[in-house]
This record gives sequence, C-alpha cells and structure tokens, in this order.
Amino acid sequence: MGIGRTADQRGRSGAVSEEGGALAQPSGVGSPVRFLLPLGVLALAALLAVATAVAIGSVPLTPGEVLAVLAGSGEPLHQTLVLELRLPRALAAFAVGGLLAVAGALMQVLLRNPLADPYVLGLSGGAAVGALAAMLLGLGMALVSGAAFVGALFSTLLVFGLAHGTGSWTPTRLLLTGVVVASGWGALVTFMLAVGPTEQLPGMLYWLMGDLAYARGPWLALVALAVAVLVALPLGRSLNVLARGPLQAAALGVAVRPLEWAVYVAASVLTAVAVTTAGSIGFVGLVVPHMLRLVLGNDQRLILPAAALAGGALLALADVFARTLIAPEQLPVGVITAMLGVPLFLYLLHRSR
Repeated sequence: MGIGRTADQRGRSGAVSEEGGALAQPSGVGSPVRFLLPLGVLALAALLAVATAVAIGSVPLTPGEVLAVLAGSGEPLHQTLVLELRLPRALAAFAVGGLLAVAGALMQVLLRNPLADPYVLGLSGGAAVGALAAMLLGLGMALVSGAAFVGALFSTLLVFGLAHGTGSWTPTRLLLTGVVVASGWGALVTFMLAVGPTEQLPGMLYWLMGDLAYARGPWLALVALAVAVLVALPLGRSLNVLARGPLQAAALGVAVRPLEWAVYVAASVLTAVAVTTAGSIGFVGLVVPHMLRLVLGNDQRLILPAAALAGGALLALADVFARTLIAPEQLPVGVITAMLGVPLFLYLLHRSR
C-alpha cells in the first residue's frame, strides 16, 4: 500500500490481523451504522452490567425495587443499599474498568504490540508506589492522586528509556523491561508494607490487590473517563496512522513526537486515576482492547469508546463475582481479573513467538 494514499483511505481499507505480536494495520468503519451499532450494543451491555451489580448482593433486589429507589421511593433499607453502597461501587467499577481499558488501547497503539498493558508494563506498579508513599506520609487524597500520577509517569519514562537504550526498542525488549520494572515496583511495595504501621496493613494489602470496597466515590474516575474519550476521539485518525509505524505516520503529516508524548501522559493519568480509585487491577487493559479488535477491527475511532464501555462492563461484572463467589467473604476484584487475564496473556505471548 503506497504512502501516497490519505490516512482516511488507509483506515477504510486496512485488514484486521496480528502478526509477530505487532498490531496490524487499522481497519476503518464503513458507515455510521457500523460505528453506532456496536457502541449501542456495548452501551446496553454496560447498563445491564451496572444494573446487575446494583441488584445482586447479600440482599437481592428485583428490578422493580431498584427502579423504585431511583425514582425516589422504596424502602429505607433498599435506599441505603442502592444509593449509598451498591450504586457508587458499581459506577466506580465501571469507571475504573473503562480507564484501564482505554489506557491499554492507547499503549497498544503506541507500541504496536497487543501485549502492552499498564499493569504488565509497570505503570500500575509505579502508580501504586506513589500512592502508597503518599498514604504512609499521611497526605490528603489530592496529593495521593498526584503522587500516583508522578509514579505512573516516572515508570513509563523508565520503561521506555531502558528499553530504547541507544537504538530502537523491540516488542520483546520492551515487554521484558516492563516485567522487570514491575517486579522492582513490587519489591518496593513489599518494603513499604514492611515498614508501614501494622494497623494499616490489611487495608493496604487489599487495596494493592485491587479492591473496590475502598473506592471512596466514582465521580473523579467517571469525569476522567469521559474527558479521556472526548479528547482521544479527535485523535483517532492520527492514532490509526501511528499504528502503522512512526515513519509512515510522519510521511502522512502526523506530528509523531507530540502525539507519542500525549499518549504517554494520557495513559499515565488514566492509570493513576484508576489506581487511586481502586488499587492495582491488572489485565483489564490487556483483555478488553484485544477482544474488541478481534470483533470490531482496529479503527481507534471505534476501539477507544468501545474500550471505555466494554472495560467498564467487564469490571462491574467481575466485582459482582468478587462479592458473591465466596460470600459472605469478598475477594479483591483484582483476583478475578487476573484469573481472566493470565491465560489470555500467555496465549498472546505464545502467538507472538
């Protein structure tokens, strides 16, 4: 395919496949119906997932009882369950899942590698170390979020700097660097837990494993998710071209370096917000974009909003399993996502050989 064709023409004609672990050429969306139909289906699935998370629990609620509470009536117990406990937690799960999925989709485009994920590459670990350090110093939540962002951004620069070295990075080198850096963050987290106050250890451990029980509110994460999608959508066409490689993107008029930095910063911010909301949850950013590309193709104008909806729905349902699988005890939701993500990661790693 010659580089004289426009970016839009390339997006419309690209095939959907993966070879050697690298992302394939983006495929376009032929009509508004093909764009809106999957988003409509995913929006409905996300709504059903949140409704399921609200209805299922130690006290099951019927759809009529949930709707009665949302309409301003219903029994006091049901109002407490829905408005103060389950709905905020379900919305937080949706927002965190969406943030991680969008961050994963952005990282995979940037690296042209379906194995890229904020958790695997150490971004979540860096954010967790930053947030944990701020907690141990007794700083407020705003500073905890800022420390998580600094940790995620520093981890991003560290991984890419080490993997790049004096030449260009390869997917395998970048992946191995990310795994090593993530292991280093894990060791630092263990050290901080060892020197931390004993009375805070159980809560900190559950938070690090990814636990929505400590989510204080969904609104910051929801706003961050909405802003991320609205900002990323106009960049979808440039991201489609970037997925083909930086040289071809530059030849087609894309400002490659500013776009790459924008993706770096955006992925770090999204990961930091997700980690400060619900702890370190892995593999959502790996599983969701990969599944969506298999079904919808690789047009980022479709994949990014679809990842927000599908990631949110996945984590909302995973949290339902975490709350009910060994009830009355609860599992950290990160355990459920790891059970789903580890086999898929090994499968993708096997295919990339």
